[in-house]
Amino acid sequence: MNRRQRFLRACRCEPVDRPPLWVMRQAGRHLPEYRALKEQYSFHEIAQTPELALEVTMQPLRRYDMDAAIVFTDILVIPEALGQPYGFPKGGGIEMDFAIESADDVDRLSTDGICEKLSYVGQALELIRAELGEERALIGFGGSPWTLATYMIEGGSSKHKERARELFYTDRQLFDRLLTKITDALADYLQMQIDAGADAIQLFDSWGGVLAPDAFEDASVVWMRKLVDAIGDDVPTIVFSKDMHEHRDALVSTGADVLGVGWTARLADVKEQLPDHVAVQGNLDPVLMNTTPELVARETTKILEQMRGYDGHVFNLGHGISPRCRIECMEALVETVSNFK
Repeated sequence: MNRRQRFLRACRCEPVDRPPLWVMRQAGRHLPEYRALKEQYSFHEIAQTPELALEVTMQPLRRYDMDAAIVFTDILVIPEALGQPYGFPKGGGIEMDFAIESADDVDRLSTDGICEKLSYVGQALELIRAELGEERALIGFGGSPWTLATYMIEGGSSKHKERARELFYTDRQLFDRLLTKITDALADYLQMQIDAGADAIQLFDSWGGVLAPDAFEDASVVWMRKLVDAIGDDVPTIVFSKDMHEHRDALVSTGADVLGVGWTARLADVKEQLPDHVAVQGNLDPVLMNTTPELVARETTKILEQMRGYDGHVFNLGHGISPRCRIECMEALVETVSNFK
């Protein structure tokens, strides 16, 4: 079974011997070889140099026998391509060159030539695809339009995304203009990733959880639905909306083949309430990767056992991997999943 068949089989909920395994944010901030590379190059240099992005993408797969790689890039390449660059200040977090505060700011953003501006991501994907061969899948990704909008409106990192939520409530016309531009840019970008060899696309709705339930549909879900529709049946789509697993109907309505589930939900309970054709991804608590191999193996086995008898499960962490992750814990995770029957 080749890379595409294996991943499609899981996404379409057909029986498999064990769940396919990949890990969100694989780029190994916990790996010494990654830290050594970061001493020589900045994040932007790595992300914008296809050969370096290939190296960082492949580092975890040289250590761990996972079924898929996730391309090394950042969700904020879309705001940058639109005309709003980003950076990482010394104090931590994210900082945009300016904040979206007015209609003039939205007018400054241009959706022209998105794929040309982000061609380095496509080139990296082509290199990774060639390196992976037929046995492993390649995951492309983007941030959800709402999540990207929060950084663009806030001007960087913020805890509660208050300015973004305020704009949604007070000036829906301007909000929708901004989200339309982001969504159009993402549609072109994600298609470029598919054309370059991505076997699946994941949307990271990292900040869906700050929205009131009644706002979730109009601020986030409707825009993800547009993207899933644009992708169509080309490749499977995965939607991960952090802390929003209780809004199953809304997430299913996006049309995604797979729903990512955070660690605060019991995965089998979520799967039980989904249509049969929708798979789940998750959902080991990432903090376990900072503990011991024994704890990782025990908690991983619990999830595997609770999902026994359910088709359509892609094993993953419940969120991204931490820089504090211990290599021996990741090894225990991979070994436990690989040997599960």
